[in-house]
Amino acid sequence: MKNMVLHMGVLAMLAASMLYSQEIAGDWQGTLNVGAQKLRSILHITKAENGGWSARFISVDQGDMGGIPVNSLTLQGSNVKFVVGAVRGSYNGTISRDGNLISGTWTQGRPLPLDFHRATEETLWKDKSPHSVQFVTVDNNVKLEVLDWGGSGQPLVLLAGLGNTAHAFDGFAPKLTAKYHVYGITRRGFGASSAPLPIAANYNADRLGDDVLGVCAFLKLNRPVLVGHSIAGEELSSIGSRHPEQVAGLIYLDAGYGYAFYDRSRGDLMLDLLELQRKLEQLQPGNQPQDPKQLVNDLLQTTLPQFEKDLQQLQKDMETAPPPPPPPAAAGAGVHSDPMPAQAILAGQQKYTEIRSPVLAIYAFPHDRSGPPNADAAARAKAEARDEERTGAQIKAFETGVPSAHVVRLQHANHFVFRSNEADVLREMNAFIGSLPVGSTK
Repeated sequence: MKNMVLHMGVLAMLAASMLYSQEIAGDWQGTLNVGAQKLRSILHITKAENGGWSARFISVDQGDMGGIPVNSLTLQGSNVKFVVGAVRGSYNGTISRDGNLISGTWTQGRPLPLDFHRATEETLWKDKSPHSVQFVTVDNNVKLEVLDWGGSGQPLVLLAGLGNTAHAFDGFAPKLTAKYHVYGITRRGFGASSAPLPIAANYNADRLGDDVLGVCAFLKLNRPVLVGHSIAGEELSSIGSRHPEQVAGLIYLDAGYGYAFYDRSRGDLMLDLLELQRKLEQLQPGNQPQDPKQLVNDLLQTTLPQFEKDLQQLQKDMETAPPPPPPPAAAGAGVHSDPMPAQAILAGQQKYTEIRSPVLAIYAFPHDRSGPPNADAAARAKAEARDEERTGAQIKAFETGVPSAHVVRLQHANHFVFRSNEADVLREMNAFIGSLPVGSTK
């Protein structure tokens, strides 16, 4: 009798495990409460060819309907864990007995409750932005997702920040179609676009800039205005430095930082580190530089002294900065360890010091540092002081280095300035584009 009971228990556990395995595939959606913000999230799970699971994490209200790849998803009985490495986030939850609810916690710096409800075709949160979608080949085996919101007039191309897709502009783009023909490009490595091997050569700034020019050429856009948010500033500067004749103007939406304009007087730790690494690699056996004497002279006279200054500044900053949040716990074995496209993009940054296109640069200055209601006021004040010092210095460098640029400061705006200060951004964009020489329209 005891053996029978034991066998029945094992069978029940196996049956439950099979039920969860069969039922977890599909779309799950829930709302993440971050302070006063309510962010709708979708977890799209499919069965992988190796018998495991494949998933994408979609932040609906952040405009990322293409989603971010989930690095690993494990299911043990009723327990579900997954990791989203691109945003350093992880999740730990439990599936309900009826298979329609996953209750758990999302951790990204700090833990927050997040429950996923199974979605149906009727209830699933969908992309309702009025655009068409096509795919444009820009390189060998590389196709980019291109959104077209329509409109008439000057062609306008929107480029999203790191980790986002062109869908980040789903709410903003329709506000522009009355005056412009509006497009959006999802860069390689993200969303529905192709993701080549994540090495710097496939994702350096000039390569990404060439992707944008390739899409514009395919669409036969005559000197469009390019609008870039955040890291997209490097694509704008790449094009504005090398091919200014191909665009009518560049609009930086909180995007004019070191990756877009290098301040020679202050340096930049990341950019200087990358340059140092590239030069040191040339000294390795088998990598013969064209002029070894010049390379060594550059290292001793310029590169190493500048990097030493960067380290001294970093040391000073670390003395006053709060401790970083702990990394998210891994969601079981099998976490993907290869470099992500985001890391490859960061490793492929370049130094731009001469931008020769008409420029509008909109900065959030100082950035909104309000945080959650219970955030430490003293910590917020220190963070804002550091932000004012660093961002203020970068803005000044941008204004000095690109004297023809029109620079706008939006006080306490969010990094996503086109959302937090939509009316201000639209006003400044319209005024800037209206000041440009009249060009052909598509």
